[in-house]
Amino acid sequence: MLITTASSHDVRDQGSDIAVLPIGSFEQHGDHLPLATDTLIACSIARRIANVYSLFLLPPITISCSHEHADFAGPVSISATTVHRVIGDIQESLNRSSVAKLVLINAHGGNYVLSNVVQESNAHGQRMVLYPSSTEWEQARRTAGLTTNVHEDMHAGEAETSILLAEQPDLVAPSYGEADWTADDRRHLLSEGVMAYSKSGVIGRPSLATADKGKRLLDAFAAQFKPYLGLV
Repeated sequence: MLITTASSHDVRDQGSDIAVLPIGSFEQHGDHLPLATDTLIACSIARRIANVYSLFLLPPITISCSHEHADFAGPVSISATTVHRVIGDIQESLNRSSVAKLVLINAHGGNYVLSNVVQESNAHGQRMVLYPSSTEWEQARRTAGLTTNVHEDMHAGEAETSILLAEQPDLVAPSYGEADWTADDRRHLLSEGVMAYSKSGVIGRPSLATADKGKRLLDAFAAQFKPYLGLV
């Protein structure tokens, strides 16, 4: 589910001063996963964290910075400046509701601007954290028993396909078993985009994905988040 169904009374009774904002994207994920994959993953991680720690779950940002996928059919992007302003507006609105702290759950690696958003927010006394980092993705992979690492399994691979198999298996096409493509040397990705390294749009090994790995990944993300409660 993408949209929280909590009522105003539910949020009032919960009484949390920490909001959780899933941030995804709308971009190609090969032929076996939907354009909304990153949003679905962000929502799955955010929902798990909000439930475990009783935090205020927000609806997701579904379109972000996917410019590296512009050569494929379907992707839609907004500018980094717009992402920055939208999050700032959300934070300002939350402050008026006495929710002074914000957790950004980002599932799209191209949202580089989020690091700056969080740095600026904290420098101005507005508590905000960004989760999970690439280090936390790597740790979750090890905990979940994945074969690949973050670099080689960059896009639509073992990790992302596993999470969708666990959460939305009806959205995963059977072709994931034959979609592997690796491109470890991507030094010009920012200049040339994903198409220069993968005509299918896949960079990773989705054939290794299982629903059980996806469940273990989500469990790991929830457990690893606990220290962040002291930062917001």
